[in-house]
Amino acid sequence: QGQLVESGGGLVQAGGSLRLSCAASIPTFSMYTMDWFRQAPGKEREFVAGITRIGSNTYYADYADSVKGRFTISRDDTKNTVWLQMKSLKYEDTADYYCAAKKKGSSSHGYWGQGTQVTVSS
Repeated sequence: QGQLVESGGGLVQAGGSLRLSCAASIPTFSMYTMDWFRQAPGKEREFVAGITRIGSNTYYADYADSVKGRFTISRDDTKNTVWLQMKSLKYEDTADYYCAAKKKGSSSHGYWGQGTQVTVSS
């Protein structure tokens, strides 16, 4: 049974940066789309960014409009790790951040992490 473990959350001032990591212990990691979601208090969980391997050393990344230009998702399939670099953080980025893995061809995420908290002070 695989698992995802997030790290890197914390408290940061508005305008600052954080880098979240998600270490995966799942088989055939490269076959999975890796997504980051977040959930703020009292709000529904929302998609933040996702990355899919589409060829040898070629990846497709997708972002929510609210984070485009500020967040960057990346992955290293040799390390079974995905990162979310967050810059120019805003108060409204405050949330619990989760990584999730969805195998190609699957309609749902088979693995979820436990989450890491990001708090942006205004």
